[in-house]
Amino acid sequence: MPVRAYCPLPVGYCPPRRCRSPLPERGTDRRLAPCMADSVRHPFLQGLSKHRGAPPTVVVIFGASGDLTARKLIPAVYNLAHDNLLPADFYLVGFGRKPIPHEEFRALAADAVKEFSRRELKADVWDRLAPHTTYVAGGYDEPAAFTRLADHLAGIEKQLGREVQPLFYISTPPTVFAPIIRNLGASGLAAKYLGQPHQAKVIIEKPFGRDLASARALNATVRSVFDEPQVYRIDHYLGKETVQDLLVQRFANSIFEPLWNRNFISSVQVTVAEEVGVGTRGGYYEQSGCLRDMIQNHTMQLVALTAMEPPVSLAAEAIRDEKVKLLHAIQPLNLGPMGDTSRAQYSAGMVAGKPVPGYLEEEGIASGSATETYAALRLSINNWRWQGVPFYVRSGKRLARRVSEIAVTFRRPPGTLFAEGDRFDLAANTLAFQIQPDEGMHLIVNTKIPGLETRTQPVKMSFRYRTTFGSNTAEAYERLVLDAMIGDSTLFIRGDETEASWQLCSPVLTVWEGSGREGMQSYPAGSWGPTGADALLARDQRAWRQP
Repeated sequence: MPVRAYCPLPVGYCPPRRCRSPLPERGTDRRLAPCMADSVRHPFLQGLSKHRGAPPTVVVIFGASGDLTARKLIPAVYNLAHDNLLPADFYLVGFGRKPIPHEEFRALAADAVKEFSRRELKADVWDRLAPHTTYVAGGYDEPAAFTRLADHLAGIEKQLGREVQPLFYISTPPTVFAPIIRNLGASGLAAKYLGQPHQAKVIIEKPFGRDLASARALNATVRSVFDEPQVYRIDHYLGKETVQDLLVQRFANSIFEPLWNRNFISSVQVTVAEEVGVGTRGGYYEQSGCLRDMIQNHTMQLVALTAMEPPVSLAAEAIRDEKVKLLHAIQPLNLGPMGDTSRAQYSAGMVAGKPVPGYLEEEGIASGSATETYAALRLSINNWRWQGVPFYVRSGKRLARRVSEIAVTFRRPPGTLFAEGDRFDLAANTLAFQIQPDEGMHLIVNTKIPGLETRTQPVKMSFRYRTTFGSNTAEAYERLVLDAMIGDSTLFIRGDETEASWQLCSPVLTVWEGSGREGMQSYPAGSWGPTGADALLARDQRAWRQP
């Protein structure tokens, strides 16, 4: 029997003309009824309300014609509308240098949904969203353009007859972050409804700075215009289901929480591997490199969530406080020849059975480039919980497969009960959180092989989100955009958090940039990385997992 799709929106948020979900039957509590876009939901999801009460909002996207807007932001907004998670009075405004008529921008947005959304473009959903989708043209360093934007938003409020929360999404090259922020301040847009629940907010994309000095300077610019509660520094990895589930597994399960320390855990590996090369982004990547592009932000966030102390609550500041403490507890890296770092560039190789060029042969790459496409670090955390437990992190392009995971390896049991190597194939118990592409969790345990004699073999016990909860789960940007509208900063990065991460990574970049190509290794495309990264673990009698 199909499950009815009830509308969870409180009275006043979603008038009947805007919501096509049937009303609940008599006696059903509307506040508890799930909003379901599909006629049938997975049984694990039944009874769960998804509405979280965003106020009337206008989202302004700076960089509206950019790749991120088309691939992620527009589809995220559409899918939120599809699931009836947007407020009834929702508006989308694109802002960019190129003059684009409203109708053309709507057509571009519809095309982005058709190409990149996890759901097909449905006429009834788009017909609700399209009339509220508009565009303002102007330069990011042009004060008059921000005056026009302010007038445009004022016109929306006048037409609606009520105040509307402004949410500014900066999806531009980092070179114009500061001008946009300063002009939002000078135009008065940053101070709209300051101190109220629907105060102006700003989402800032990565990279947040190129090093510690530039991150501090950008933070100073942001703080001169916005109060910290208005600021949402985004790292889309924090919106992934498995990353959020990490805290649940750690603190909601008594089989893990007592073991999460140096007494039971031997090491932790964090891998963020990409199969693709730089492609047409060679110009950008030459200015970034792997450490800036992946390690300083995504990877360090995963380390912080894995290793932080239990927060006093699930409040945003409580969680972010513990993440900052953990980052400050990481010891400065040994940057010598036998130190805690490894870097490399991919050379020509085979990926998916096809030959691919090396990094130096890619379009837009200088012949003597010293930009790393692979980076690995050995981290030591100087606190009671993790003393003596190494954290190994790595990321790279053109690796064997696309995968992101956190692997926690437990210490082997004491004694020699199963010491005979020819009879007992024993592996260290490992709990692996796979963040992408197949979100889920795996636990490696040792078990007896069926038969008349006692032999053992490691096996993998697996949980997959796709299998348990259905395949069409929300993408990270959907969660993060909704959280920002609501004012929940839990999954966003605080200013002091960015500086703590840069404080660790900036000295590495200084040494690498000063060394040029000295110490730069290579690895064949399609492999798992350079021998130098293997040596980083071999010195501890360990080896990298092959996820």
